[in-house]
Amino acid sequence: QVQLVESGGGLVHAGGSLRLSCAASGRTFTPYVMGWFRQAPGKEREFVAGILWSGASPYYTDSVKGRFTISRDNAKTTMYLQMNSLRPEDTAVYYCAADSRTWGVITTTPRGYNYWGQGTQVTVSS
Repeated sequence: QVQLVESGGGLVHAGGSLRLSCAASGRTFTPYVMGWFRQAPGKEREFVAGILWSGASPYYTDSVKGRFTISRDNAKTTMYLQMNSLRPEDTAVYYCAADSRTWGVITTTPRGYNYWGQGTQVTVSS
């Protein structure tokens, strides 16, 4: 069974930074794509960033471009999201996701991913 475990969330002031991590464990795990989503209270889960398993082709939603950086550690089954210049509107539960079904396509909808972490809370105060 594959498990995705997020860490690194917390409370930060506007303009601050956080680094989220997503560690994969379980049986041999080689997804095609990994991504970060977030969900604020009363809102739908939205795509934040995605990356191919090789570490290539990072892709971001417009609202985080230039502020967030997604990356992979090739030596470990770990993905990161470096979040800088955080804003109160970035407040949400952040989820790590992975897709093992479709090669080479970074989808921006939750249905495009078949593994999910439990989420980590990010709160940005104004």
